Amino acid sequence: METNKKNQVINVAENRKARHRYHIEDRFEAGIVLMGSEVKSLRDGKCQLVDSYGMVKGKQCYIVGMHIGAYSHGGYANHEPTRERKLLLHRNEIEKIKDKLTRRGYTLIPLNVYFKDGYAKVEMALATGKDIGDKRQDIKERETAREMDKAIKSAKRR
Repeated sequence: METNKKNQVINVAENRKARHRYHIEDRFEAGIVLMGSEVKSLRDGKCQLVDSYGMVKGKQCYIVGMHIGAYSHGGYANHEPTRERKLLLHRNEIEKIKDKLTRRGYTLIPLNVYFKDGYAKVEMALATGKDIGDKRQDIKERETAREMDKAIKSAKRR
């Protein structure tokens, strides 16, 4: 029996703190230019997105600070774990990102890294930082929703 590999998405890493620290506005799916040992390390799940961000240099977009661990079976040709990696985006997307990044308060952050149809992809987001009051409000809303769910469950049991 053959397995259909079309539209197969394999999640590698997720930036969980991003949704807590930022208001996410626009999302972009970008390809990443990688070396062979980096692809093999990603398939092993050796990726961290903490403290990584995106930037535009000229007409190209890059991701900075993404840590892809060294490949365990790699020799002298292993990669540098935190090098800048080029992102593959359409020209109009890069222009949109560049326009937003020149405004005060916007940043480009990675949300997650995954394989889609065999290609490594990263979901990038244009976001603005939350202040402490916003973070507290989100936590309060989450707790009230959790308490309401508990109350509904206990009411259903009776």
